[in-house]
Amino acid sequence: MSTNLEANHSQDIGCLPDWFRQGLPDKGKINPVKDIIEKYRLNTVCRSALCPNKGKCWEKGVATFMILGDICTRDCAFCAVIKGTPGEIDKKEPDNIALAVAELKLNYVVITSVTRDDLPDKGSMQFVLTIEALKRKCPNVKVEALIPDFYGESDLLEKIISARADVISHNIEMVKRLYPLIRPKSDYIRSLGVLKDLKRIRKSCLVKTGFMVGLGEAEEEINELIEDLSRTGCDMLTIGQYLSPSFDKHFPVKRFVPPEDFESYKKRALRLGIGIVRSAPLVRSSFLAEEAFLEFKGSQKESVAECN
Repeated sequence: MSTNLEANHSQDIGCLPDWFRQGLPDKGKINPVKDIIEKYRLNTVCRSALCPNKGKCWEKGVATFMILGDICTRDCAFCAVIKGTPGEIDKKEPDNIALAVAELKLNYVVITSVTRDDLPDKGSMQFVLTIEALKRKCPNVKVEALIPDFYGESDLLEKIISARADVISHNIEMVKRLYPLIRPKSDYIRSLGVLKDLKRIRKSCLVKTGFMVGLGEAEEEINELIEDLSRTGCDMLTIGQYLSPSFDKHFPVKRFVPPEDFESYKKRALRLGIGIVRSAPLVRSSFLAEEAFLEFKGSQKESVAECN
């Protein structure tokens, strides 16, 4: 990592605020989930991305599965996932995820991945095969596909949509100005284009995105980002606090944003027409994703009832 990032850590802002405190999870409930994941040799974003909500999710019997290996071809400075040259794709992975989901008795599952720019199809077919395996093995399960940008290739997005995931999610992650510094191999406009394309290809597609705060962005930049997202037609938005995975190898936290600011962001996004907004320090795109999905479906039913 660059010396600039290392230098930034001299601006240490201290311990986590009180609002990050969570109770200890029940190991008796966590261990069965851990055993099933290990049994089928699966990766989860919970572990690979060092998610602070892992204990709470696993206690509920929920995990977010990460396909296409555990090594990413991009070098985003905020992410804990290993960077480098990925290995071969596991052809058994789609069926093994379906078996694990059946064993966990999940009603809702999030499938995400590392970015695989090394593959001709950018890994899109593994998403398709996984979604299809889940629909075949667990016909009642709802599937959310949290996808990378696939370099904005519309034909690859069409493949994902054709697999009929219930939600397709692509995270914008941060404000535009920070992309060259923190996400040099990604592109803000390209990610906005992915969200727009998903709605253009199939208007009924339920589209979700998310971003982090606390990386040094200004309030006007957050407002601009929310406005940009509202123009894509996305249906759901998550906003959470950035937490640096390490002290010296990742981009540092610049600010711990208080809960009242998150509430302000939520109100702005709702005013601009985004249907469901989850905004709080510990919110993550896949954390309790089923609740956001059910809330959206409930709001649609209420709208229909009002029209009738």
